[in-house]
Amino acid sequence: MNLGLTGRRAVVTGASKGIGLAVTRALLQEGARVAAGARHASAELTATVEEADALVVLADLTTTAGCAALVDAAVTRFGGVDLLVNNVGAVHPRTGGFLSVTDEDWQQALEANLFSAVRATRAALPHLLAGAPSAIVTVCSVNATLPDPGVIDYSAAKAALRSFCKSLSKELGPSGVRVNTVSPGPVETELWLGPGGVADTLARAGGVDPAAVRAAAVAGTATGRFTRADEVAQVVLLLAAETAGNITGTDVIIDGGLVSTI
Repeated sequence: MNLGLTGRRAVVTGASKGIGLAVTRALLQEGARVAAGARHASAELTATVEEADALVVLADLTTTAGCAALVDAAVTRFGGVDLLVNNVGAVHPRTGGFLSVTDEDWQQALEANLFSAVRATRAALPHLLAGAPSAIVTVCSVNATLPDPGVIDYSAAKAALRSFCKSLSKELGPSGVRVNTVSPGPVETELWLGPGGVADTLARAGGVDPAAVRAAAVAGTATGRFTRADEVAQVVLLLAAETAGNITGTDVIIDGGLVSTI
């Protein structure tokens, strides 16, 4: 399928690794022009944008200034923005229970998982409106509707994020800006499987092998495996494309069948 993304001007947040890196790669493969934002550079991202119509902007994308810098760089390079992919996020397992989660922990969860998207959207929206039809795709999580006490602050922030995107879709739909979310379950990234990631943290807290934690994370899925970052990226691209031009206010779950409700 030709998604019609050739020449489209995209901004991707949290692009240095994981899902954000996969989305950046997929967009470039489809012929899009990409401004990839990240707090820190990575060799993988640098290699991805080499010899492509793309740029890397290093900034703290949990801040208003950082989001504005990324969007401004995209507009300067490309002349506008047609697509915003909000991908910044962070999760820290709360192995000590609710009473161990401080106000600072709550604030950090909200900054990374809600306010980053709010701020990036605010910065990009005037350009998205000017370039409509355009799209916003935000990476959410199954935890938005599967609250988990082990990630209580993350779950609450992702629920707020999905609500924000749904509300925004109703406001912006008449102006030609579509707003959708993608909600992965466990994804095969450093966030889950790397050193200090979710599996490692839970294993150390429970005195078990990380392999057991990894197996338990997907035990309730139909496919019995983690989702790959490139699989999430393909869903993002479908929602970004005008071939899906009447899809807005929708959340697409990609979790291997983890969510059992209908």
